[in-house]
Amino acid sequence: MATRHRKELKVRDVTINVSTVNDEDYLSLTDMVKTLENGSAVVENWLRNKNTVEFLGVWEVLNNPGFNSLEFEGIKNQAGSNRFAMSAKQWIGATGAIGIRAQAGRYGGTYAHKDIAFEFAAWVSPEFKLMIIKEFQRLKAEEQALEHWDYRRFLSKVNYKLQTNAVRNFIIPMANVPKNNEWLMYAEEADIINLALFGCTAKDWRAQNPKLAKGSSNIRDQATVHQLTVLSNLESLNSMLISQGAGKPERFRQLQAEAQRQLTALQAVVSVLSPPGSKRLLDEG
Repeated sequence: MATRHRKELKVRDVTINVSTVNDEDYLSLTDMVKTLENGSAVVENWLRNKNTVEFLGVWEVLNNPGFNSLEFEGIKNQAGSNRFAMSAKQWIGATGAIGIRAQAGRYGGTYAHKDIAFEFAAWVSPEFKLMIIKEFQRLKAEEQALEHWDYRRFLSKVNYKLQTNAVRNFIIPMANVPKNNEWLMYAEEADIINLALFGCTAKDWRAQNPKLAKGSSNIRDQATVHQLTVLSNLESLNSMLISQGAGKPERFRQLQAEAQRQLTALQAVVSVLSPPGSKRLLDEG
């Protein structure tokens, strides 16, 4: 079953809906021309153009195993004549096309795969095509940054619960601190990990990196995937050492040594798996 998500582009003060279906982005052609006079007719005229039909056919052949080539040949032969007219629904129904979608509902209209939508934008005007592409690239860059940030957050929290449980069950009962100061115990253990892995505390990092530390960003948000993988492992190790009664200096010594060992091992693995000139499998930062 197709999974669908909706996003938006802003071009010339016009909101263009983007529907993501099975990881493929479809832009609303209806939205792209809604400020033009007889906007719906613009889409219809584009679809009846012989060059458009040929382009759509090539795209489907390259991307759609279920495309009905025989029906397409019949449509292509009719395209360009004065009597020829074709709607998105007719094109989809006749050929089984997937590059164009007729979507109903609140955000309904004629949607086209980004490859086709850019071609349509060029038909409207070259300037419009460039504006659409630029805005689309900005949207994708934001998505990638957000996905990367979420992944980092996930890695940094994988074994955090193990460490906080150990602090609650072993350190706090022995520390005899007021209830409202217990958070200091958790913060101290987090900074032991930071010192072992990054060589500084969260506070020191913020002071050294005021621009990066704006908002809620912290030292772990800026870490590489290598570092976050090791960080998760160190939290597990630290929880075990706490439960065994190891003191803070001894735990720090072991954590620091393990951080160096794991980072070196990860780097060696990536060097073997990544041929020269290829994209790294993991961030090396």
